[in-house]
Amino acid sequence: MNIEEVKVEIFSDGACSGNPGPGGYGTILRQGEHEKELSGYAVETTNNRMEMLGALAGLEALKRPCQVCVTTDSQYLVKGMTEWIAGWQRKGWKNSKKDEVANRDLWERLLEQAKKHQIDWVWVKGHAGHRENERCDELARLEILKASGNIC
Repeated sequence: MNIEEVKVEIFSDGACSGNPGPGGYGTILRQGEHEKELSGYAVETTNNRMEMLGALAGLEALKRPCQVCVTTDSQYLVKGMTEWIAGWQRKGWKNSKKDEVANRDLWERLLEQAKKHQIDWVWVKGHAGHRENERCDELARLEILKASGNIC
């Protein structure tokens, strides 16, 4: 892996109307003074999947290997990538209860991104005034509203 000196910040959040239910994610990519916002929607999903898809959208948008800081309010995502995933792989994608790991498809996509980039995973408290996290939450909820026809 040849990580360039490019440093990128990714902020992401996911939301669901019901869990499961319609969901959205919001993502901000920042390199220096340049920012790009991404967002997306899924008809029937879970909050955890939207949290993961928000981070993936940012990582998959990168065109070359980078040093990345992913900031999210999802402990599931941060702990999954920093504490649990190695054990899941060793156990054949089984969790501590010997059940199949939920969202394996997305964990595997995140692992592919982790091979390309040097990623630091940072957790922040949600709905606590963190500017970028609040904006990502807004983008995620706007996706749900747009899809429901409640906003243009």
